[in-house]
Amino acid sequence: WAGEGLGASGKNRHVCHAAARLEMGSLWEEFNRLGTEMIVTKAGRWELEQPGGLQRWEGTPFPPPSLCRRMFPTFQVKLSGLDPLADYVLLMDFIPLDDKRYRYAFHSSSWLAAGRAEPAAPGRVHFHPDSPAKGAQWMRQIVSFDKLKLTNNLLDDNGHIILNSMHRYQPRFHVVFVDPRRDSERFAHQNFKSFSFPETQFMAVTAYQNHRITQLKIASNPFAKGFRDGDPEP
Repeated sequence: WAGEGLGASGKNRHVCHAAARLEMGSLWEEFNRLGTEMIVTKAGRWELEQPGGLQRWEGTPFPPPSLCRRMFPTFQVKLSGLDPLADYVLLMDFIPLDDKRYRYAFHSSSWLAAGRAEPAAPGRVHFHPDSPAKGAQWMRQIVSFDKLKLTNNLLDDNGHIILNSMHRYQPRFHVVFVDPRRDSERFAHQNFKSFSFPETQFMAVTAYQNHRITQLKIASNPFAKGFRDGDPEP
């Protein structure tokens, strides 16, 4: 489950030995075998994951920021190989896997290409809220991006990651060395290392299409307890 360091040659010594291991790798693999789907919020139906189950708000034109959807499984990594005394910023972005949009064929339980992709949503990155921090702090515990939220609202002004529904995405994780040199911008291309885990690829959807994904989310998400207790509809 160790991510591949992209473009490691010629990197600053503070990042060239950085390594990242994806946490909950077996769960990601289980979702990936089914075809992972991630909910992006849409107008009129917002769900809040909280202890006791998912709660809905119907008819709201836009959700409060706290109601936008978070990723599940949560993207978490264990870091090693950082300089304990150096400062680092950790961030994520999401890139389209191809130039297609998709539809779900229920009769065959599979995704089919349905034309060319829509224009790319505004590119955004999500900075881990503890950034910047010393390498020692990042390596001490599992790094969790549990604050990251997804939306398909092109007008979002809350800094959430904007994705197109029915498009496939690859999350990317980046470790950036905070270079104290005055002319650090000259070395920007040397001061980061990126990681990509193929098992975290997903389809962005406004409602789950594959019922097996729905069942696995309910079975494995601690916030979905309410549905496990008897409410069959996610």
